[in-house]
Amino acid sequence: MKPCSDIKAFLCVAFISAACFLGGSAEASAQDQKQPDIYQQAEQEADRLQKLLDLEDWQVFYVDSTLKHDYPAMVAEYDKLRASKVSNMAMYQTVQDRWMDQIDKTYKKIFTPQQWAAYLKTGAAKMQKAREKRKAKTQALNKQ
Repeated sequence: MKPCSDIKAFLCVAFISAACFLGGSAEASAQDQKQPDIYQQAEQEADRLQKLLDLEDWQVFYVDSTLKHDYPAMVAEYDKLRASKVSNMAMYQTVQDRWMDQIDKTYKKIFTPQQWAAYLKTGAAKMQKAREKRKAKTQALNKQ
């Protein structure tokens, strides 16, 4: 190849990469606008659980309050990790697991035994087992 064609090829690749990057960021910001905010997600989850588990009004209030506290707190921890430029995804997973464990502990206090059993059957038991497995794996790695 001639030196001139090498530069053209490089510029072409750089231009295409920049276009893809800018297009991707525009698409990501469009998705951010389409997704409901964290408080709306908490309300939607509380409504879903109300229908699924036949929750009383006071239970829905506590579920909603719990989620509206814990979701933003979890996101705040994510933001701290992101600001510290942490790239280890396991650390983000640990934060999520810790907050989801906290939410489940609160749910167990709010729900009746029958509601708790139904909640576990909706997939929550699998998620709890997966969190416990990740926690055990992390502890085993830390002991080495």
